Amino acid sequence: MLPVCSQYSTGQDIRETALPSTRADLPEKLAQRILARCDLCLIQEVRDAKGEAIPTLVKDLNSFDKSHAYSYVESKRLGKKTYKEQYVYIYKKDVLQVREHCQYPEIEGGEGTNNDTEVFSREPFIVRFHSPTTLVKDFVLVGQHTCPKTAMKEIDELYTVFNGICKKWKTENVVILGDLNAACSYITIKGFRAVRLRSDPKFRWLIGDEQDTTVRQKTHCAYDRIVIHGREMISGIVPDSAKPFNFKEEFHLTEDEALEVSDHFPVEVDLKPIHRYLLRHEL
Repeated sequence: MLPVCSQYSTGQDIRETALPSTRADLPEKLAQRILARCDLCLIQEVRDAKGEAIPTLVKDLNSFDKSHAYSYVESKRLGKKTYKEQYVYIYKKDVLQVREHCQYPEIEGGEGTNNDTEVFSREPFIVRFHSPTTLVKDFVLVGQHTCPKTAMKEIDELYTVFNGICKKWKTENVVILGDLNAACSYITIKGFRAVRLRSDPKFRWLIGDEQDTTVRQKTHCAYDRIVIHGREMISGIVPDSAKPFNFKEEFHLTEDEALEVSDHFPVEVDLKPIHRYLLRHEL
C-alpha cells in the first residue's frame, strides 16, 4: 500500500492512538496521526522563516510512529513579495526513495522559460520517487499551491511544467497535487474548459468537482486536487481510493478544533501494491 496525501498546513493502526489530554497538544498530536496514515505527504503553506518547524515535526513523527523512519525534502522559500511559503514532502524512507528533485523552472529541455515563472505565485516543487513495493515503481510528484486570483492561469501553466518533466526525466508517470483553488468562485465553467490540464483527456482528475476539501461547514469546494497522467500511473491506482480525509469526523472534533490543524482536509489516494499488503480499509 502506498497512500499519497496532499494538503496539510503548518502499518500502525492510528485509530487506536488516544487523543491528547490537553487542548494545547491537540494540533500537534493530530498532525502526527494524520501524517502517519500516509507513506508520502505533501505539506503546503509552510511559513516558518527560521526553518525549525519541519525538522521538529519530523522528529516528533519518528517518535510517534517507531515502525517507520520518516524523512523529508523541501523547496526553497517561494513568493513574489515578502510573503513566502515552502513545499515539503514528508515520506517513509524505509518505503520510498527520493531519486531527484528540482524547483521549476529548472527543467532542462522543457518548453518553459524564466518568463513562465511569472505565471506562478509559488513555482511548483517537483520530486521523483522510487517505490519498490507498488506496481508503479517510479513516479513524479508536482506540488502546487495556486493563488486564488490566478488559479485557472496557473493550472493551465502546469501543462507546460508537465511537458518539461517528460523531456527531462523521460517519464509520463506524473501526479500533480495540492491546493489548486480549482473550485467555486476561483474558476468559471467556460474558462476551466480552456485549461489544458483539464481539457486533455490523458489527465485524470481523481478528486471530483462535487467533493468538499474544506473544513468549514459553510463552504463546499473542491479546492484540493490530485491529477494523474500516464497509463502505468492510472492503472496503478486503487479504484475509488481517492478522496478527502475528513479528520474532523474521524477524530470527533469540533470545527474550531479541526481548524487548529488546518482549514483544508487532506486529499489522498492509494497505489496498488506489488504483493499482498493490507490496504488502508483492511487495517
